[in-house]
Amino acid sequence: MILKRLIFRSCYYPLMSIAHLMNFLNQCLYNKLVFRVLIMGGVKITGRPRYISSDVYLDNFHLIELGDEVVISKRVTFLTHDFSITTGLVAVNERPKEEQKTDGRIKIGRNVFIGLGTTLLPGTTIGDNVIVGACSVVKGVIPANCVVAGNPARVLCSISDYMMKQKKRMKNRTVF
Repeated sequence: MILKRLIFRSCYYPLMSIAHLMNFLNQCLYNKLVFRVLIMGGVKITGRPRYISSDVYLDNFHLIELGDEVVISKRVTFLTHDFSITTGLVAVNERPKEEQKTDGRIKIGRNVFIGLGTTLLPGTTIGDNVIVGACSVVKGVIPANCVVAGNPARVLCSISDYMMKQKKRMKNRTVF
């Protein structure tokens, strides 16, 4: 299992570089390639993502689950491990014999948009119909049907309220 992961990881970045170039030529083929590469790596995908950037960082593919219609922007990080436990133990004079870590799943619901530069921490679950603002740091459970942003990410409004504001803004927009 570990050897399979190492082999895949060594192929992942070259494959994503090829996908990145393909994105300029044919986005449909790009999406299919990225989708297949992630499944090969062990990511559980339900349905079809709308878009996943080629420079997304995924840690421990087998601990990540993506729902139907997700959009994952550039430079999003899926961090499924935490090695800070050893640092904390050393700080309180309880040095462990070996490195201590925890792993946590990351589950993304259906119809979720994750903005540029967002970091998803171990143990994160995002409900359906969620917009995550750019550069957010997300941990824990994010309820369905809301907009979240910040560090740490917090609920800003419901999807309904967000769409009312966007529709009003689009109606008042001047087109040149």
